[in-house]
Amino acid sequence: MTAIRGARERARSEITEAIKAEARKQLAAEGAAKLSLRAVARELGMASSALYRYFPSRDDLLTALIVDAYNAVGEAAERARDALPPADAARPAARWTAVCTGVRDWALAHPHEYALIYGSPVPGYRAPRTTTEPAARVGLALIGVVRDAHAAGALREPGEPLPDAVVGDALALGAELGIELPGAVLARLVGAWAQLFGLLSFELFGQFNGVVQARTELFEQAVLQLARSVGLSTPR
Repeated sequence: MTAIRGARERARSEITEAIKAEARKQLAAEGAAKLSLRAVARELGMASSALYRYFPSRDDLLTALIVDAYNAVGEAAERARDALPPADAARPAARWTAVCTGVRDWALAHPHEYALIYGSPVPGYRAPRTTTEPAARVGLALIGVVRDAHAAGALREPGEPLPDAVVGDALALGAELGIELPGAVLARLVGAWAQLFGLLSFELFGQFNGVVQARTELFEQAVLQLARSVGLSTPR
């Protein structure tokens, strides 16, 4: 019985991955708003009723794709950080840059999946809480760099004051996530996270077309500026 169950589980896993792979093709061709379970089933040679046993609705399939995408970009960020040689890994700014570069490399290689999670919302879709943890991976990787620098006494707390409401929001977020950092640093981390993805969205969605040619150089300079904004020392 165990062997039969194992074979069934493997078969189900393979079919699930095949469904998601076909759905990603649809994302690339038509966009998330036009994702259709019937069309996916047709391309795979499945009956719609059979596919519904794996994903009962379009939203269930979208959620699976979104979770996969968030985990993939989070893993890319973490892998880039962890691949640094020891000398670079000891420098917070190098780790920060590695995380940001890992995110960009993934985004450029997977533009349609990036658009799914950071592009326009899909009409009628509301992401469940199961997407929250995967979505936090990049932010937590950046926070980890800053937290380590703070613990080592290598963080320059930014001096320019921020509005109390902004700091209060940041402290509430830090309390929810169990992050012990100064409120001003947390607030600037939120801003840096938003600016990172704003920069990538400009690049991927065409706002730089005809305007910025040296995109890698612009990205590298912007990433260093973001590092300085949260209190990390960077090379000049």
